[in-house]
Amino acid sequence: MLLTVTNLARACGLSRSTVLYYEARGLLKTARRSAGNYRVYGQNDLQRLRQICIYRGAGLTLGNIRSILDGAHSDAAGILQRRLVELSGEIEKLRDHQRAIARLLKDTDRLRKIPMVTKEKWVEVMRGAGFTDDDMHRWHAQFEKSAPQEHQEFLEFLHIPAKEVQSIRDWSRKAEVSG
Repeated sequence: MLLTVTNLARACGLSRSTVLYYEARGLLKTARRSAGNYRVYGQNDLQRLRQICIYRGAGLTLGNIRSILDGAHSDAAGILQRRLVELSGEIEKLRDHQRAIARLLKDTDRLRKIPMVTKEKWVEVMRGAGFTDDDMHRWHAQFEKSAPQEHQEFLEFLHIPAKEVQSIRDWSRKAEVSG
């Protein structure tokens, strides 16, 4: 049974361009041509492409695949063993990354819980700077109007409970509309 490049690609779940690339790289033998000048492949080509797909699925490079398919079978074990060692190293590196991210998240959570500035401290600073209650209300309304997300984050930074944050933001939006 002869296959066109498109049919060969479909049989292996690949794109036509991938099959042509493998042919250009020497993984597949150059296809014969039909009377209509179409590439045609046989069963041996299909079997070889299936093997290529299996090795690609295992993460082998095209060079290693060519060595396995064109070399002695004893080469295959050595190449696969080296890839297994490489994968173990990559997995360990990824685990290190996981641990580093977990530590960063833990530190970030811890920092968020440290009350560096509270609502009470902030109000005290504002009053010390001469702000009245009306001044602070206008400040919130302007903050909400010009940077609503940052206003939300600032209120959360002050460790204000979510319900109160929502109440302040709602009031600030109403104040800007009526003010």
